[in-house]
Amino acid sequence: MAWVLKMDEVIESGLVHDFDSSLSGIGQELGAGAYSMSDVLALPIFKQEDSSLSLDGEAKHPPFQYVMCAATSPAVKLHDETLTYLNQGQSYEIRMLDNRKMGDMPEISGKLVKSIIRVVFHDRRLQYTEHQQLEGWRWNRPGDRLLDLDIPMSVGIIDTRTNPSQLNAVEFLWDPAKRTSAFIQVHCISTEFTPRKHGGEKGVPFRIQVDTFKQNENGEYTDHLHSASCQIKVFKPKGADRKQKTDREKMEKRTAHEKEKYQPSYDTTILTECSPWPDTPTAYVNNSPSPAPTFTSSQQSTCSIPDSNSSSPNHQGDGVAQASGEQIQPSATTQETQQWLLKNRFSSYTRLFSNFSGADLLKLTKEDLVQICGAADGIRLYNSLKSRSVRPRLTIYVCQEQPNSTVLQGQPQAAGSGGENGSGTPCVYHAIYLEEMVASEVARKLASVFNIPFHQINQVYRQGPTGIHILVSDQMVQNFQDESCFLFSTVKAENNDGIHIILK
Repeated sequence: MAWVLKMDEVIESGLVHDFDSSLSGIGQELGAGAYSMSDVLALPIFKQEDSSLSLDGEAKHPPFQYVMCAATSPAVKLHDETLTYLNQGQSYEIRMLDNRKMGDMPEISGKLVKSIIRVVFHDRRLQYTEHQQLEGWRWNRPGDRLLDLDIPMSVGIIDTRTNPSQLNAVEFLWDPAKRTSAFIQVHCISTEFTPRKHGGEKGVPFRIQVDTFKQNENGEYTDHLHSASCQIKVFKPKGADRKQKTDREKMEKRTAHEKEKYQPSYDTTILTECSPWPDTPTAYVNNSPSPAPTFTSSQQSTCSIPDSNSSSPNHQGDGVAQASGEQIQPSATTQETQQWLLKNRFSSYTRLFSNFSGADLLKLTKEDLVQICGAADGIRLYNSLKSRSVRPRLTIYVCQEQPNSTVLQGQPQAAGSGGENGSGTPCVYHAIYLEEMVASEVARKLASVFNIPFHQINQVYRQGPTGIHILVSDQMVQNFQDESCFLFSTVKAENNDGIHIILK
């Protein structure tokens, strides 16, 4: 038995020796010196694979590169996207660099391209409600923009355009062959889109995205060329500097092993390639001004009155109840509350308020509604719940004169004089509420109240001294005293082609 074990050891020793010799032979074939992986990669089989990879890399070579002159945070882990802190309202340079190789995209050589810079939400949840979020910001910051171009500091940009209804985007033309730098200012801060709870809330990250387009056959800048973006957070003035310093101090306290898990801080931020923003421009033509491209927040509106057709008092918009009868009552049942929400265009919240009665809904505060529905819809719902009738600009009282009336011309009876005509029938006056102080509005309201075909009214006159007829103009209506009383009569117009109304 001992002899068998001895033989096994001898055989094993010989195999190990032969294996070592074979390895040393491989080392000699590759050349003298230590084993190197680069020598293996230099073999013909790997060279072929490498050449194919380089061809793929060339195909994906980006035509442009955008570099923002702001330092990245040192507190970002290795495999995470960079994060850059910006100060609210401070100008930051974005360098627009031509990254094409020789012969790439010859169709844009010597031509201008168009870039759109946007500040958008990084968080997917906020992207879905971007319109509501931006409208809430507009409500709280009337007249301000989320993003602006600092034109005096910018270099090489041409035909800059912004749209009042698109607060988060700016656009311009530029020549890739020339030095181009766009200086941007972000006016919204990250904590403005965080629900207020106990103070010290963590701000949401944004994205700065640049989309570049070339001209199509019709001269419109709609053919997409390149898109890139980076992640940012915006602080109140000087806040970004303090945050950067805090992150740097935290990293200095970490061990060398822990620091290896984090990216170093770079002096500039390189925007990384991404998909184009969903709303591609379709309306801007090369040399003629036209409406700006639509973004997610394309509808121009206010939070309390979301559609333009309800922004004037003479339009009975669904967004705001114009009369007390249209307001929800505390006695409203859950079904009536659902109908009211649908009528006032809050259909997306019917399920959320499915068990609410009118009294339940009216008990909610403005802050409650903003937290439940978001800033824009929350404020709109609050305004709809608390809305009152719009006070007219002018009220006049009008009575149609009867043929047997004994009332003196030019002297309509006051309310305390009995208000009766010669036959003893009381003169009934109707209230006419004018939202627009124009003569056509007077004619339209008279036609509506007294069932006169509006298209048959030729002119409206006012009877003046000695019985003369004075044409009622817009200026005359603007000088009517509030709650004036008028009698009016109708006479046939010349050639029987309508009627004239005479106010007395």
